Amino acid sequence: MQHPGELEISRRDLLVASAATALVTGATSQALAQEAGPTASPTTMTVSFRVNGERRELDLDTRTSLLDALREHLHLTGTKKGCDHGQCGACTVMVDGRRINSCLTLAVMHEGNSITTIEGLGEPGHLHPMQAAFVKHDGFQCGYCTPGQICSAVAVLEEIKANIPSQVSGDLTTATEISDAEIRERMSGNICRCGAYSNIVDAINEVAGRKA
Repeated sequence: MQHPGELEISRRDLLVASAATALVTGATSQALAQEAGPTASPTTMTVSFRVNGERRELDLDTRTSLLDALREHLHLTGTKKGCDHGQCGACTVMVDGRRINSCLTLAVMHEGNSITTIEGLGEPGHLHPMQAAFVKHDGFQCGYCTPGQICSAVAVLEEIKANIPSQVSGDLTTATEISDAEIRERMSGNICRCGAYSNIVDAINEVAGRKA
């Protein structure tokens, strides 16, 4: 029930008013953009690094991630794009021997670095021991996360050899020992949606010389 003095607005009037407001807002935004001048072109930069032992030089938009540089510019598609937020580990590669999530770093930040992808570890007929162990122990099902898992696993053994402690290392004053707990903790950033975790641990243990 309408009370005296209240303004009655029909549905049609409301739609007309909303459309007019949108037109005015759009025109204002366009005018402001024109006043500000043309949008600046993306900045490009030349970056040079070694990828799987080969020197590569690329002219890249400075916003290009290392992952996209590897996949889209060098066509090394073994490195996978999963979450693109550093949460799944599918894009793991090694930079100067240390594993990183390549989706979280810009390519131009790695001038002069040595980058190793899954293609650089081994190839059919000449597999890296970790690759062979993953095959032997069925350390994968769909295989999408496997390149990142293998690169991470290789780096994990190097971390332990270098006495770099993890969250579960019991004594920081003694040499870090390889154990299932150490392996699981260090590999926890690599997600396997198929759930092949126990087989992955077995593969890493074999390469570490703990189990056959």
